[in-house]
Amino acid sequence: GTKPDLSPAHSGVFQEMAKGECHFINGTDRVRYLLRYFYNWQQYVHFDSDVGHFVGEIQARYWNSDPKRLEYRRAEVDRYCQHNYKCFSPFLVNRRVPPSSSQ
Repeated sequence: GTKPDLSPAHSGVFQEMAKGECHFINGTDRVRYLLRYFYNWQQYVHFDSDVGHFVGEIQARYWNSDPKRLEYRRAEVDRYCQHNYKCFSPFLVNRRVPPSSSQ
């Protein structure tokens, strides 16, 4: 027989996902951290380090009322972004590939 289609639109399964992003401008001179939450492919709330709190509807108000949660997320610029930049920049940023001439 054929395999069933397990895509969310057909299976009745709901998906939730969180995605952390670090945006580096001029190396680490300016770093922006975004933590985005999705439910069934629709973003419903996000944390933006430039703003310093969660942005969205009901969930954002609830999370913004917790000072420890906000302190933890605000520290992600250093703990998560800066740390990973130092770990990976030798392989990604400083990597130089000499130009090749095709004949």
